[in-house]
Amino acid sequence: MTLTAGQKIVVASHNEGKLREFADLMVPFGLEAKSAKDFGLPEPEETGTTFEQNAYIKAFAAASATGLPALSDDSGLVVDALDGQPGVYTADWAQKPEGGRDFMMAMQKTEDMLRQRRVTTEAERSGRFVAVICLCQPDGEAEYFRGEAEGHLVWPPRGEKGFGYDPIFVPQGFSQTFGEMTAEEKHGWKPGETEALSHRARAFQKFARAKLGAL
Repeated sequence: MTLTAGQKIVVASHNEGKLREFADLMVPFGLEAKSAKDFGLPEPEETGTTFEQNAYIKAFAAASATGLPALSDDSGLVVDALDGQPGVYTADWAQKPEGGRDFMMAMQKTEDMLRQRRVTTEAERSGRFVAVICLCQPDGEAEYFRGEAEGHLVWPPRGEKGFGYDPIFVPQGFSQTFGEMTAEEKHGWKPGETEALSHRARAFQKFARAKLGAL
């Protein structure tokens, strides 16, 4: 199914940071995007053990509830020295006992674990952000688009322009963290002009090329 300008689509997320990024990425294509929150949909429990499984859970819940195509992503930080953690549990590491999320706490936990393992050099602190976008139809048919951004972790956190773990992640070939970059710098993609930089933008670039006819 090819999507066209003006078509309604549900972004199956309640995460304000993700919603802002998806809105930025969708602007050139004229999609009429509404969030799951706009429809008053609850957040489904993410019980998957892969990014693909969790992306599908969210997208199918929104598509089946609204009767519209739904787009979701599941994303996370994969740290090599931590055996791939936090991975699909990236957001869970920020969960506070009293409710809500504290990503400063999650970043500190990540740093503490690296220090416990005596991981100090840039080469040892390698990792990547991963994003998997799922486009799901109301009947459950789904397609997946995966993007990854390689880099390394730094401490202390730098920058307040991103969200989540952005302030401790420096993408490969750059000196700034994602948290120090503007949205335009972080995405790094203009259709037909440049290649994407961030994991979400890379996944969206694949989605746009396959479903929106983007260059």
